[in-house]
Amino acid sequence: MKLSYAAAAAVALLAGCAQTDAPRTASAQAPRTPPRTYSRDPFPSTYKAYPGTVTAITGATVFDGEGGRIDNGTVVLADGLVQAVGGADTAIPEGATRIDAAGKWVTPGIIDIHSHLGDYPSPSVEAHQDGNEVTGPVRPEVWAEHSVWPHDPGFSRALVNGGVTSLHILPGSANLFGGRGVTLKNVPGRTMQQMKFPGAPYSLKMACGENPKRVYGGRNQMPGSRMANIALMRQTWARGAEYKRKWDAYERNGGEMPGRDLAMDTLRGVLAGEITVQNHCYRADEMANIMDMAKEFGYKVAAFHHAVESYKIADLLKANGVCSAMWADWYGFKMEAYDGIQENIPLVHNAGACTIVHSDDANGIQRLYQEAAKALANGRRMGIRISDEVAWTWLGINPAKALGIGDRTGSLRAGKMADVVLWNGHPFSVYTRPERIWVDGALMYDSADPRRRPVSDFELGQPGEGDVK
Repeated sequence: MKLSYAAAAAVALLAGCAQTDAPRTASAQAPRTPPRTYSRDPFPSTYKAYPGTVTAITGATVFDGEGGRIDNGTVVLADGLVQAVGGADTAIPEGATRIDAAGKWVTPGIIDIHSHLGDYPSPSVEAHQDGNEVTGPVRPEVWAEHSVWPHDPGFSRALVNGGVTSLHILPGSANLFGGRGVTLKNVPGRTMQQMKFPGAPYSLKMACGENPKRVYGGRNQMPGSRMANIALMRQTWARGAEYKRKWDAYERNGGEMPGRDLAMDTLRGVLAGEITVQNHCYRADEMANIMDMAKEFGYKVAAFHHAVESYKIADLLKANGVCSAMWADWYGFKMEAYDGIQENIPLVHNAGACTIVHSDDANGIQRLYQEAAKALANGRRMGIRISDEVAWTWLGINPAKALGIGDRTGSLRAGKMADVVLWNGHPFSVYTRPERIWVDGALMYDSADPRRRPVSDFELGQPGEGDVK
């Protein structure tokens, strides 16, 4: 009897296995078709590096952009990348163009995290004022790139005078949500997309403080106060969070497609970690408020821009992993800039927080290395000893990381983009200028060769001396 029960159990077990191993139906095997959705990149980069040659720069003092220094160093460029960085014994490929840089300095190209070139191009006339969309305080649907005029002469001036090889173009600061920013490679292009840094994340420009309440409060609309700034930002983030929930559920489960909202697309990208937040903010108390709001809604501020009071909360900035993009000595031009001090940058750096030097100015972008030098000197006068090579992180790896491109540029490391400047003297000297500049290994500027000075189509179209008018 027991044997019969065992046999029956075995038969049942085999039957169960047979049912489990049976071929699945066609419908069960078919892969699920993902629901139709919108493009995250409808205006893709068409950037292609200009052609370059294998080049070895020898005998220079090298600041690697991450705080390192090599005396009598060698930098090898090939195939658009940094191939090697080292001392005098670094291997140089056969046939490479050799540049004797003894007595000179080599750095990674400067990155300006805050520029309006192209959106406020030269000449500065009313027809060129395309950086602020002042029809409402919440405008995350506009994109700075759609105002970029690639023939702005400011781009070539930033390159040849300032050694700027990449720059981030932001909308202005009239709005709480000013729109998306875009990162560009500083090369000539007929279209914005030909300059667009491949794979760089978008940013969302936000602003707090005087500007939004001044622009909109005078029109008897919200915001007219700092408390309204925060209230309207929180209200907008709440809408963005709800929009993200609907679209996440749809892309996960299918069903009826939610309605499309270009403004909320940007906020959804921020909340998903795809888009960085670059926040115009001067006062320490407001920066603290913004960081708390970011925690409430689950996003992160990459950097506070202008940030003249960062020295007051440098410990909070470090704890929250937020960078400060700052001027060396701008202050006092409005009330929220009143407490700006010349030691702001070195104090923030000395506290261990991420420190960046930025321009926000078509002239200042041509002298960012001098801005960094001023900040360095101001720190040393108060006893903060920061080495020259470490200070170059303010222009190199720090802005690169805050823009989400630190794995590709911002420092001289093998495998990174060959964005390189050879300076004719110490790069923190007021007398120094770029001698040669490479972008992705292509020689874009040579001070000794007039043919290597990029000129915009706009400048080429202007009548010069001796031309028939």
